[in-house]
Amino acid sequence: MNLLFTEYTLGKNKLKNRAVMAPMTRSRAIGNIPNDLMAEYYAQRASAGLQITEGVSPSPNGLGYARIPGIFSEEQVQGWKKVTDAVHAKQGRIFVQLMHSGRVGNHLNLPKGAELVGPSAIGLKGTTWTDAEGSQPYSSPREMNLKDIQAAILEYAKAAENAIKAGFDGIELHGANGYLIEQFLHPSANHRNDEYGGDWKKRNRFAVEVATAVVEAIGADKVGIRLSPYGVFNDLEIHDEIEEQYKDLAISLGKLGLVYIHIVNHSSMGAPAPKDSTVAEIRELYKSQNPNGAYILSGGYDPERADSDLKEKNADLIAFGRNFISNPDLVERLEKGIPLAEADASLFYTPGEKGYTDYPVAALSKV
Repeated sequence: MNLLFTEYTLGKNKLKNRAVMAPMTRSRAIGNIPNDLMAEYYAQRASAGLQITEGVSPSPNGLGYARIPGIFSEEQVQGWKKVTDAVHAKQGRIFVQLMHSGRVGNHLNLPKGAELVGPSAIGLKGTTWTDAEGSQPYSSPREMNLKDIQAAILEYAKAAENAIKAGFDGIELHGANGYLIEQFLHPSANHRNDEYGGDWKKRNRFAVEVATAVVEAIGADKVGIRLSPYGVFNDLEIHDEIEEQYKDLAISLGKLGLVYIHIVNHSSMGAPAPKDSTVAEIRELYKSQNPNGAYILSGGYDPERADSDLKEKNADLIAFGRNFISNPDLVERLEKGIPLAEADASLFYTPGEKGYTDYPVAALSKV
């Protein structure tokens, strides 16, 4: 039996299989508010054991990209309620990913009164899309002071409470891919010399304090985190302290009792692969503090490799990304050996249903 298609208990949630739909930005939230189209999209993919939403900002300051959703207003909470109701109607389970973009973005994408902030005033090279003026250079962030940092921590906690109010089964903190939490973790984005920067123990502090606040708000059994050791997305660079830093972070997160750690591996798309030894040590140290916690791996999996890693206890759950975009029935296709449809990358971040909710299930397709 392939373990990928067996049930798993995650905290208090019984998952119908061990396939996780990874978080993927889709940019369909007009006005940063979840809508009926998004509810349809997630409901279509509710056969995943667990869905993790696209990155959702806990703060107006975290809306650096065009059309990404938030979860800090009542209107956004009600919009997400449509999504969770639609997923639960299909017996699915869904966590919201809390993603503060931090220094990543352009001021034209932010609502009135918001500003781009980061651990240090270090901008990104290159450009990003704005609906107002097309492709524009990344805006320079303002360095967060201690008051800003405490406010951001409280925003994460409030967003977690809003997520439970909206019907989510839990939340994932986005501590990967160069967004705010990882910006604090990383020496190329964090040049501070106070209690939140300098050596790696201090750089870990923001991540641990955010996780602590969220656990206190909604309970550790509803809180996971995504990490990307050796990730270079959004102008990050490989550094010499990664292994020791993430081992220490794994212990801290395990002590908090987080329900899972989710490791990013984008090597199948050309990014550097995390070291196998580091991935294993993070798992072992996290589970040494929290034996019942789950470990999620991602990155170019097929059913056979997934089954192997599950049986060898390298992972408890396996995340799939882009194939879920073009295969709303991905789990059934994988289990039955049905060919997968290809996604149209030109439609990943465009508004509207095209390339979003119009991919057919196998029974209705010609594959």
